[in-house]
Amino acid sequence: MASTSTDSRAVAGTLVLVGGGEWRDGCRELDTELLATSGADEVLVLPTAKAYEQPDRVGAQAVEYFSSLDARARVLPVLHRREAEDAELAAEVRAARFVYLSDGSPLHLRSVLKGSVLFDALLSAFHGGAVVAASGAGATVLCDPMVDPRGGAYTVGLGVVRNLAVFPYHGTAAEHLRARSIDLLPKAATLVGIDEQTALVRAPGGTWTVRGVGSVSVYETGSSTAHLADATVPGLPT
Repeated sequence: MASTSTDSRAVAGTLVLVGGGEWRDGCRELDTELLATSGADEVLVLPTAKAYEQPDRVGAQAVEYFSSLDARARVLPVLHRREAEDAELAAEVRAARFVYLSDGSPLHLRSVLKGSVLFDALLSAFHGGAVVAASGAGATVLCDPMVDPRGGAYTVGLGVVRNLAVFPYHGTAAEHLRARSIDLLPKAATLVGIDEQTALVRAPGGTWTVRGVGSVSVYETGSSTAHLADATVPGLPT
């Protein structure tokens, strides 16, 4: 199986792909561990994918949730392309030790981040050892290929991990969309279906582990395997 990263530098950070339902009870243990891993007491939250869906409410939810974990959440107001090209906002992302991308619209998130100075800053933070977590739309966009929410086919993602596609809300998604994504999966790629309040976590060494309350299903050409919480998932692209 192909294993390719978007950057020639060694992967130094922790990547967390959440299937949706972020900042709920099923994620508390994981997020507590991520705070410890990051060495930070503050999480920088990007509500970009929720730009047209009450982003202020998303920010308030994050603040309340992380406060219950004895940490701070600071919302960075990156909602449109102009903010993603703001050098000062990008500098804040570059300096962060824990960045969290909320769920929402994957197509809007991609249009805002793709090729932006803020996305370059996110990669810089990640390769410098930061924790980067992304839920639902965010998890889908960070990989490449990207599941297209308009019908379950594939389009281009941001490629933090290549040859890996994420199908969020796997356990509750419409069957016809899930079946379409499985049927149209490119031969070189692997599809991971991630349940809500469940994450596929890549450690700095490249090991993938399932965390949370649900499972992760791995689809390759002609086969599928389900992995429960705390299981190591072998053979995924890094």
